[in-house]
Amino acid sequence: MNPDFSFITSRRTVAPFLYSRSCTGWWWWYYAFAALGPVVVVEQNMKAANYLNIIADQLHSYMAFLFPTGNGIFQQDNAPCHKARIVLEWFEEHTDEFHLMFWPPNSPDLNPMEYIWDAMERQLRAQTPPCPNISTLRDLCLDIWYNLSPVMYQKFVASMPRRVAAVLKAKEGATCY
Repeated sequence: MNPDFSFITSRRTVAPFLYSRSCTGWWWWYYAFAALGPVVVVEQNMKAANYLNIIADQLHSYMAFLFPTGNGIFQQDNAPCHKARIVLEWFEEHTDEFHLMFWPPNSPDLNPMEYIWDAMERQLRAQTPPCPNISTLRDLCLDIWYNLSPVMYQKFVASMPRRVAAVLKAKEGATCY
Protein backbone atom coordinates (compact mmCIF):
# COMPACT_ATOMS: atom_id res chain seq x y z
CA MET A 1 0.00 0.00 0.00
CA ASN A 2 1.24 3.48 -0.82
CA PRO A 3 1.24 5.25 2.57
CA ASP A 4 0.63 8.63 0.95
CA PHE A 5 -2.82 7.69 -0.25
CA SER A 6 -4.57 10.02 2.14
CA PHE A 7 -4.38 13.38 3.79
CA ILE A 8 -6.41 14.25 6.84
CA THR A 9 -7.49 17.50 8.39
CA SER A 10 -9.59 18.69 11.24
CA ARG A 11 -10.43 21.82 13.09
CA ARG A 12 -11.03 21.84 16.79
CA THR A 13 -11.96 24.05 19.67
CA VAL A 14 -9.67 24.25 22.67
CA ALA A 15 -12.11 23.76 25.52
CA PRO A 16 -12.39 26.17 28.46
CA PHE A 17 -11.48 23.52 31.06
CA LEU A 18 -7.92 23.53 29.75
CA TYR A 19 -7.37 27.09 30.85
CA SER A 20 -7.88 28.72 34.22
CA ARG A 21 -10.29 31.27 32.75
CA SER A 22 -12.93 30.72 30.12
CA CYS A 23 -11.33 30.77 26.70
CA THR A 24 -11.75 28.95 23.46
CA GLY A 25 -9.99 29.15 20.17
CA TRP A 26 -10.07 27.52 16.78
CA TRP A 27 -7.09 25.40 15.88
CA TRP A 28 -6.78 24.00 12.39
CA TRP A 29 -4.54 20.93 12.39
CA TYR A 30 -3.58 18.81 9.43
CA TYR A 31 -1.34 15.88 8.73
CA ALA A 32 -0.46 13.20 6.22
CA PHE A 33 1.10 9.78 6.62
CA ALA A 34 4.54 11.30 6.06
CA ALA A 35 4.39 14.36 8.29
CA LEU A 36 2.45 16.62 10.60
CA GLY A 37 1.40 19.89 9.05
CA PRO A 38 1.71 23.26 10.68
CA VAL A 39 -0.99 24.37 13.10
CA VAL A 40 -3.08 27.36 12.13
CA VAL A 41 -4.50 29.28 15.08
CA VAL A 42 -7.66 31.07 13.98
CA GLU A 43 -8.43 34.14 16.06
CA GLN A 44 -11.94 34.61 14.66
CA ASN A 45 -15.04 32.56 13.87
CA MET A 46 -14.48 29.96 11.21
CA LYS A 47 -16.62 31.17 8.33
CA ALA A 48 -16.36 30.07 4.71
CA ALA A 49 -14.12 32.99 3.69
CA ASN A 50 -11.71 32.33 6.59
CA TYR A 51 -11.62 28.63 5.80
CA LEU A 52 -11.01 29.31 2.12
CA ASN A 53 -8.06 31.54 3.04
CA ILE A 54 -6.55 28.73 5.12
CA ILE A 55 -7.08 26.19 2.35
CA ALA A 56 -5.60 28.46 -0.31
CA ASP A 57 -2.72 29.82 1.79
CA GLN A 58 -1.74 26.78 3.88
CA LEU A 59 -3.13 23.54 2.53
CA HIS A 60 -2.56 24.15 -1.16
CA SER A 61 1.24 24.45 -0.92
CA TYR A 62 1.47 21.62 1.62
CA MET A 63 -0.46 19.25 -0.64
CA ALA A 64 1.69 20.24 -3.63
CA PHE A 65 4.83 19.50 -1.61
CA LEU A 66 3.66 16.13 -0.25
CA PHE A 67 1.82 14.95 -3.36
CA PRO A 68 3.58 16.44 -6.40
CA THR A 69 1.91 13.93 -8.72
CA GLY A 70 -1.58 14.96 -7.59
CA ASN A 71 -2.43 11.66 -5.88
CA GLY A 72 -3.26 13.16 -2.46
CA ILE A 73 -6.72 12.86 -1.00
CA PHE A 74 -7.95 15.64 1.26
CA GLN A 75 -10.51 14.74 3.90
CA GLN A 76 -12.78 17.20 5.68
CA ASP A 77 -16.06 16.81 7.51
CA ASN A 78 -19.38 18.48 6.74
CA ALA A 79 -18.93 21.62 8.83
CA PRO A 80 -20.84 24.50 7.23
CA CYS A 81 -17.65 26.34 6.26
CA HIS A 82 -16.34 23.17 4.55
CA LYS A 83 -19.50 22.76 2.47
CA ALA A 84 -19.82 26.41 1.44
CA ARG A 85 -20.16 27.00 -2.29
CA ILE A 86 -16.98 29.11 -2.54
CA VAL A 87 -14.96 26.40 -0.80
CA LEU A 88 -16.33 23.55 -2.92
CA GLU A 89 -15.75 25.61 -6.07
CA TRP A 90 -12.12 26.14 -5.01
CA PHE A 91 -11.66 22.38 -4.59
CA GLU A 92 -13.29 21.79 -7.98
CA GLU A 93 -10.79 24.20 -9.57
CA HIS A 94 -7.89 22.23 -8.03
CA THR A 95 -8.98 18.64 -8.76
CA ASP A 96 -5.93 18.07 -10.95
CA GLU A 97 -3.70 18.77 -7.93
CA PHE A 98 -5.44 16.62 -5.29
CA HIS A 99 -8.81 15.04 -4.62
CA LEU A 100 -11.48 15.92 -2.08
CA MET A 101 -12.83 12.83 -0.33
CA PHE A 102 -16.61 12.53 -0.13
CA TRP A 103 -17.68 12.63 3.51
CA PRO A 104 -20.89 10.79 4.43
CA PRO A 105 -23.35 13.01 6.33
CA ASN A 106 -23.30 11.10 9.63
CA SER A 107 -19.81 9.64 9.86
CA PRO A 108 -17.64 11.44 12.38
CA ASP A 109 -16.26 7.98 13.16
CA LEU A 110 -14.25 8.10 9.94
CA ASN A 111 -11.99 10.96 10.95
CA PRO A 112 -8.69 9.65 12.35
CA MET A 113 -7.92 13.16 13.57
CA GLU A 114 -10.41 12.56 16.38
CA TYR A 115 -8.05 9.94 17.84
CA ILE A 116 -5.13 12.34 17.71
CA TRP A 117 -7.18 15.08 19.33
CA ASP A 118 -8.21 12.63 22.07
CA ALA A 119 -4.56 11.82 22.81
CA MET A 120 -3.69 15.51 22.88
CA GLU A 121 -6.67 16.33 25.08
CA ARG A 122 -5.62 13.67 27.62
CA GLN A 123 -2.18 15.28 27.85
CA LEU A 124 -3.73 18.73 28.22
CA ARG A 125 -6.11 17.54 30.96
CA ALA A 126 -3.15 16.07 32.86
CA GLN A 127 -1.57 19.53 33.03
CA THR A 128 -1.64 20.64 36.67
CA PRO A 129 -2.33 23.38 37.37
CA PRO A 130 -4.26 24.46 34.27
CA CYS A 131 -2.48 26.80 31.90
CA PRO A 132 -2.45 30.29 33.45
CA ASN A 133 -3.04 32.11 30.15
CA ILE A 134 -3.85 31.59 26.50
CA SER A 135 -0.22 31.99 25.47
CA THR A 136 0.88 29.11 27.72
CA LEU A 137 -2.01 26.99 26.46
CA ARG A 138 -1.03 27.68 22.85
CA ASP A 139 2.61 26.78 23.55
CA LEU A 140 1.60 23.55 25.29
CA CYS A 141 -0.72 22.53 22.43
CA LEU A 142 2.00 23.16 19.88
CA ASP A 143 4.55 21.24 21.95
CA ILE A 144 2.22 18.25 22.21
CA TRP A 145 1.37 18.39 18.49
CA TYR A 146 4.96 18.52 17.27
CA ASN A 147 5.99 15.70 19.61
CA LEU A 148 3.32 13.24 18.52
CA SER A 149 4.67 9.83 17.60
CA PRO A 150 4.80 9.27 13.83
CA VAL A 151 3.86 5.63 14.48
CA MET A 152 0.60 6.82 16.06
CA TYR A 153 -0.58 9.10 13.27
CA GLN A 154 0.69 6.75 10.54
CA LYS A 155 -1.42 3.99 12.09
CA PHE A 156 -4.52 6.18 11.83
CA VAL A 157 -3.85 7.11 8.20
CA ALA A 158 -3.17 3.46 7.32
CA SER A 159 -6.54 2.50 8.85
CA MET A 160 -8.50 4.65 6.37
CA PRO A 161 -9.08 1.94 3.70
CA ARG A 162 -10.58 -0.35 6.39
CA ARG A 163 -12.70 2.50 7.77
CA VAL A 164 -14.03 3.50 4.36
CA ALA A 165 -14.76 -0.15 3.47
CA ALA A 166 -16.64 -0.62 6.76
CA VAL A 167 -18.77 2.47 6.14
CA LEU A 168 -19.56 1.38 2.58
CA LYS A 169 -20.46 -2.11 3.80
CA ALA A 170 -22.73 -0.60 6.47
CA LYS A 171 -24.32 1.61 3.78
CA GLU A 172 -23.11 4.70 5.68
CA GLY A 173 -24.55 3.35 8.94
CA ALA A 174 -22.76 2.69 12.22
CA THR A 175 -19.45 0.83 12.21
CA CYS A 176 -17.05 -0.55 14.80
CA TYR A 177 -15.09 2.69 14.49
